[in-house]
Amino acid sequence: MSVLVFTETWNGKFKKSSYEAVSYASRLAQLLNTSTTALVIGCDNCEDDLEKYGANKIISTNAKYNNHAFASIIEEITKEENPSCIVISQTVNGKSILPLLAIKTNASVISNAVELPSSTSPFIVKKKVFSNKAFENIQCNGDLKLISIIPNSIGIKENPQSAEIQKKDVFNNSENYKTQSLNIDKAAGKVSLADAEIVVSAGRGLKGPENWKMIEDLADILGAATACSKPVSDVGWRPHSEHVGQTGIAISSDLYIAIGISGAIQHLAGVSSSKVMVAINIDPEAPFFKAADYGIIGDAFDIIPKLNQALKKFKS
Repeated sequence: MSVLVFTETWNGKFKKSSYEAVSYASRLAQLLNTSTTALVIGCDNCEDDLEKYGANKIISTNAKYNNHAFASIIEEITKEENPSCIVISQTVNGKSILPLLAIKTNASVISNAVELPSSTSPFIVKKKVFSNKAFENIQCNGDLKLISIIPNSIGIKENPQSAEIQKKDVFNNSENYKTQSLNIDKAAGKVSLADAEIVVSAGRGLKGPENWKMIEDLADILGAATACSKPVSDVGWRPHSEHVGQTGIAISSDLYIAIGISGAIQHLAGVSSSKVMVAINIDPEAPFFKAADYGIIGDAFDIIPKLNQALKKFKS
């Protein structure tokens, strides 16, 4: 009755959220006095990376991404391994796989988890609810528990192991490929929003796409990802892949800097999990100031160039 963890990959490499999921699964397995089995799909010869974070056994197979197919693969491995818990990261792909897997395995689901169980008998986990506005301690009574964790909420802890590695051929079931991806437009940012520890975001206060250079400069200096509000992506100033908020990408960064964003409730719902939030806005009545940990009232066109200059001087 091990803990099974699905490790997501992108372009043949593990996402940071996958290491976090393995680290969480390893610590959960210790609480349950069992072992950790990691499932890798589509990452040849990179299995050793998972040993560092606590995987005792690694099952590796290959398949082109398709949420139905991946859910079926995890289902088959679940039948073989008979785990007591399945851990998955709540990324965009994880969210699409989660409900399919829950139905296939008849598992009890705990989504939005942010901590290890406070108790294993009964099994109680803290999660976020109401668009990240509140916490709930939920009791899970099913024999098989399916837990999705919010990226950047748990943290990564190394626990080096010597893992057994198994290679498996994926089954080819056309029923799992009724939908196919014809084209994928990949985000070109240097840092993935889902994995970013620092996010620099801007809104309509920048007045036009031609003014984004100073935002990108700030992100480069900080090693941050760039993001934007929904109105900005809707008018085409920035790509939709940078839209953060309730209807965009939900983030849990260590630092979130919002520049020229008023702070509508839908936007705050997607960024409020950030540990520290900084608002920069010329309007002293902007709602974001009530949610932010720090605020600067002033013109972004005056503040950001000076901030960039000061940060460059500090780093040098």
